[in-house]
Amino acid sequence: MKSDNNKNETNFQRSMKSRHLFMLSLGGVIGTGLFLSSGYTIHQAGPAGTILAYLVGAGIVYLVMLCLGELSVAMPVTGAFHTYAAKYIGPGTGFTVAWLYWLTWAVALGSEFTASGLLMQRWFPHTSVWMWSAVFALLIFLLNAFSVKFFAESEFWFSSIKVLAILLFIILGGAAMFGIIPIKNSETAPMLSNFMGEGGLFPHGFLPIFMTMLSVNFAFSGTELIGIAAGESVDPEKNIPRAIKTTIWRLALFFVGTIFVLSGMIPIKEAGVIQSPFVVVFDRVGVPYAADIMNIVILTALLSAANSGLYASSRMLWSLSKEKTLHPSFAKLTSKGIPFNALIFSMIGGILSLLSSVFAPGTVYLVLVSISGFAVVVVWMGIAASQFMFRKRFLEEGNKVTDLKYRTPCYPAVPIAAFLLCLASCIGIAFDPNQRIALYCGVPFMALCYAVYYAKNRKSRSAAKLTHSK
Repeated sequence: MKSDNNKNETNFQRSMKSRHLFMLSLGGVIGTGLFLSSGYTIHQAGPAGTILAYLVGAGIVYLVMLCLGELSVAMPVTGAFHTYAAKYIGPGTGFTVAWLYWLTWAVALGSEFTASGLLMQRWFPHTSVWMWSAVFALLIFLLNAFSVKFFAESEFWFSSIKVLAILLFIILGGAAMFGIIPIKNSETAPMLSNFMGEGGLFPHGFLPIFMTMLSVNFAFSGTELIGIAAGESVDPEKNIPRAIKTTIWRLALFFVGTIFVLSGMIPIKEAGVIQSPFVVVFDRVGVPYAADIMNIVILTALLSAANSGLYASSRMLWSLSKEKTLHPSFAKLTSKGIPFNALIFSMIGGILSLLSSVFAPGTVYLVLVSISGFAVVVVWMGIAASQFMFRKRFLEEGNKVTDLKYRTPCYPAVPIAAFLLCLASCIGIAFDPNQRIALYCGVPFMALCYAVYYAKNRKSRSAAKLTHSK
């Protein structure tokens, strides 16, 4: 089944290979949450609770990606799930999904640039954070502005550094944990003692595990970038399913392996107060300049996330414009296949987010962050619902399931389960005082998007009728 949009995308360069797709989705997920916040998660839910939460989170995102796989192979369009939601759920839903996702990455851009500038203070304490933020913003903009291949190659190497750091951490930390290599200062190998100490496997009961699962869903956000890149990938029928399969199981391995080693090497009581647990473990293993090495890795993680974010947000604007729900100037492509106007607007959004994080952190920025966190799970629900409706309509039109080159298994159980599990995460937010603001801000923002779309649509129809009557 070919997409109607394909004929409109002749200027996009299909230059993303399988390795680019894999690293793009991996790079969008592995960020500061794993490198910096993992210790706090272990402290809250305990070792076994955190591992359980990440396994369930990986299962949920795998179900969502199975749905996205069928849609992306059948209709490999840039902008992906916004287009699918508009076509199979309703144009208002597609419009809302696009703006939710655009805002998610615009907010992320602002926070990544700020954090990158702060990290540079370690080596250049007398320079301005804003100077470094501006330098990195310009770098990321240029990486996206030249060509899709240039962007994909830079993201591949950014992500490779993160993946290498995690693999080294799991290997060296695991070896030290079981006494294969000595621990600094002649400490005895902890083995599995930290798993059973300080209250056992579930030191604070099961409620913190449920709360952890909510943040774990957010931690896995970024895997859906595979769908956005579908319209610019080489041989999407083969490469998208392969990227989905390899990404999910490697993510589960990286996250669970990391949590296992961290839990084994750091007691629960210490885990919650350590700024960077990775630095502590590398230091105990005896890795020289552990803090500097991790600073470089975290900086790379930030730049990788910003790189992916600017790509994703610009493609969303392009897709909205192509669907005639945004000004046509955003649909214009350069000779290299880059939506330059959409790129500039997304970068402006990121800079405004950065400014709000400084001048209005307790009001405007807090609202933006809350909406962006809530938005990811809503977008996943949109993907699951789109696949359910797509398959239903596909069969009603007289097609056979065997005509699909990639099929979501166990239909309709998979899309229904994916939708309900994501919905449960959204409902669960209401029971956590720290995350409840996401509902208070996210739901009204969705209502505003629907209202804007239908008001604009009504105005367009009225103008069309007036023109016709004349």
